[in-house]
Amino acid sequence: MSAIKVTVVFALAERATEVELRLAAGATVADALAASELAARHPELDLARSPVGIFGRRVERHRVLAEGDRVEVYRPLIADPKDARRRRARRS
Repeated sequence: MSAIKVTVVFALAERATEVELRLAAGATVADALAASELAARHPELDLARSPVGIFGRRVERHRVLAEGDRVEVYRPLIADPKDARRRRARRS
C-alpha cells in the first residue's frame, strides 16, 4: 500500500499548529483531520463546524488528498473584510 505525506495546519493570531502526516493513498481531508488530533490539541476548536481548505481553497471533507497537500483549518472571521475596507476608506 502506498502512502502520501500531507500537512494539517491550524493558525491562531499568536501561533500555529502544523502536523505532518503519512496517510494511506486515497485518504480524505476528514481522515487527515482525525489523524492530526487537532481537536485534542485545541479544545476551543469546533473542528466539526470549521471550514477547511487545501492551499487556500475551500474544499469538502470527503475530498481525496494528494501527495504534499496542505490541509488548512479556518477560523471564523472577526470582521467582514468589506466593512473594514469601507471604514478605512471613510477615514481617508
